Amino acid sequence: MTSGTYFAWELTDRGDAPCVRDDRVELSYSQFAARVDALAEQLQSLGVGPGDVVATFLPNRVELLLTLMAAWRLRAVATPVNPGFTDTEAEYQLADSGASVVVAQAPVGDAEARTWLDVDAIATAASPGWNPPAPATASDDALLIYTSGSTGRPKGVRLGHDNLRFLAESSRDFFGHDASTHALLILPLFHVNAICVSFLSPIAAGGQLSVTGHFSIQRFFDDAARLQPTFFSAVPTIYAMLVATVEREPALASSLTSLRFAICGAAPISLELLKKAEAVLGLTIVEGYGLTEATCASTCNPVDGLRKPGTVGPALPGQTVRIVDAAGQDVPTGERGEIVITGPAVMRGYLNRPEATAQTLVDGRLHTGDVGVLDEDGYLQVVDRIKDMIIRGGENIYPKEIESALAANPAVLECAVVGAPDPLYGEIPIAFVVLYPDAQTSAEELAAFVEPSLAKIKRPKDIHIIETLPRNPVGKIDKPGLRHTLAG
Repeated sequence: MTSGTYFAWELTDRGDAPCVRDDRVELSYSQFAARVDALAEQLQSLGVGPGDVVATFLPNRVELLLTLMAAWRLRAVATPVNPGFTDTEAEYQLADSGASVVVAQAPVGDAEARTWLDVDAIATAASPGWNPPAPATASDDALLIYTSGSTGRPKGVRLGHDNLRFLAESSRDFFGHDASTHALLILPLFHVNAICVSFLSPIAAGGQLSVTGHFSIQRFFDDAARLQPTFFSAVPTIYAMLVATVEREPALASSLTSLRFAICGAAPISLELLKKAEAVLGLTIVEGYGLTEATCASTCNPVDGLRKPGTVGPALPGQTVRIVDAAGQDVPTGERGEIVITGPAVMRGYLNRPEATAQTLVDGRLHTGDVGVLDEDGYLQVVDRIKDMIIRGGENIYPKEIESALAANPAVLECAVVGAPDPLYGEIPIAFVVLYPDAQTSAEELAAFVEPSLAKIKRPKDIHIIETLPRNPVGKIDKPGLRHTLAG
């Protein structure tokens, strides 16, 4: 292998072994490598070279992965854009990243500012005499993944080939991937989790990836039965939907027998939902934790070994997780503080934002902005986001504690607690609750349910039962949006 990440010329050794597929195409390793070369030559003819940025504006499909690797083949940088963005939102990322070419199904953003390459017109075979450039090195930037923008305008997170290679290889080893590994991709490919955990990691082991189109519950069970995957990664909402479906149609659980395990990430899952999902689906589900700024994964409960439900597991091999106080000093085991991460997965920084980079990366340590606790075995419990903390009359209240109390009610599918302005106390907790299908309860009953487990100052002032919770582009609950609604 070269000193870069997983490139087309490293895939040809696996020959006709299955590599990737979607609803339109199925490619072996050698076919995938040939298609990467063809697209790389095409991008090169459009002026793409080392350090240039190639964007995608595509739903989940094989061509998005081809574009990533074709860009890397040229020592260029890839930035996947959320295909659900409006023209204005997409143009912000395209302009901020400096993208020179965008691969899409139709022109997007400022059509005169960059070249548009129709995804249905990408080349499928390279010229016989095409000579690829020198391989990318570990020090080259590879990905620009944009944060959700919950604390302001989205920022481009610079991830290098060294970051990607480390994460792919370490997660491959941690999860025990081999040539029999088959990932079923249901999360969006504009997010680093899908790229690293569901694509690069299995490919590093010689496994395969099946890319689904727009996620639907019925499709998930059909795909699982037909494709026989060995793992998938999903967010808590999807697990809740799967549980509700299997409870209505128990026979669907037989579709999942090929799965060795599943991963839950991107947002915290309640202990009640985790236990219920494992029991109803018949799956081992491991919860992990990470940020885009740490190449998506820093801790995870092991598939084989000690799992501690309610935690997100120990640090992944090669990474260090510590809990520090406001002065940056380690706190004693079992005490709360900010989670900081060090290791080869930590980002280079934010694109063109030196001040934001300096605030987040301090002496080589990534300050996550999350509050956590490490136990005596090094297993991490994420308490909450620092910025989500509610200060009621000078008392710190962590919304996740209230959410956990509400989630213990069997009628509650998911919930979110945020602070609302209050003239007397400064802030008071307000809860938004989504119920399981066909479940019935009232705000008054929920208030009575949590009363024994929450001190008076932690009890929600109001509980709103709603149909769905608002979410940002990567599927996390949009708490800033809820706070904005309350403030308005």
